[in-house]
Amino acid sequence: MTQLKRITPDWPAPGNVGTIVTTRMGGVSSDPFDSLNLALHVEDDPVAVKKNRQLVASDNAEQLDWQWLNQVHGSQVHTLSATQDALTGDGLATGTPGLVCCVMTADCLPVLFCNKEGTEVAIAHGGWRGLADSILTRTQTAMQSAPDSLLAWLGPAIGPENFEVGMEVRERFLSQDDSKEMASNFAPVAEGKYLANLYGIARRQLRLLGIDQVYGGSYCTFRDADLFFSYRRDGVTGRQLSAIYLRP
Repeated sequence: MTQLKRITPDWPAPGNVGTIVTTRMGGVSSDPFDSLNLALHVEDDPVAVKKNRQLVASDNAEQLDWQWLNQVHGSQVHTLSATQDALTGDGLATGTPGLVCCVMTADCLPVLFCNKEGTEVAIAHGGWRGLADSILTRTQTAMQSAPDSLLAWLGPAIGPENFEVGMEVRERFLSQDDSKEMASNFAPVAEGKYLANLYGIARRQLRLLGIDQVYGGSYCTFRDADLFFSYRRDGVTGRQLSAIYLRP
């Protein structure tokens, strides 16, 4: 078992906003899920996954309630005051201290939200389908706070040098927003093929929502194989966690 390594978001969130952003390092899973795989749906040994989740929980001194999701690359967002079993969706929002809003990724973009007052947090699982289906808009509207009072942090995702998509993906986004800024997030590499910038797409969409304080976006899960799981790179692989909560 390697040492558990976490990422600290670089954003000016209030002190009572807690975050948990894991890498692939620090767990007990075997290859190809080595080692801190936190997903039960990827054919890893469920005993190892549960141990990994326990390791992450024990790395926090606080007593927390963990809300996991059955993610479907959609745009359903739940606003919760307590945890629920077997919850399907791709976003969570809460104002309840101690309730941890979790998403798992291996190339998709996790987006963390909080308000400046530290009374509300949310998280979105932003693959290209979710972003095209307004997952960020739905997450923002699931919160009570005004957009100009929100901060957002873009967690580890596949970088713009490594995310090749077809023309249909580009057209999907440009049909909603034909601005030069949105178009600049698709760099042509071959006939009908583009390199897509999930970070840039999210920044554009957040700005249109009125959220101007956006941070993060410097990682690449595909490139940084020692740090992150990547579905595009490896196919069969694990998932890292991004989570946010209000300290109890």
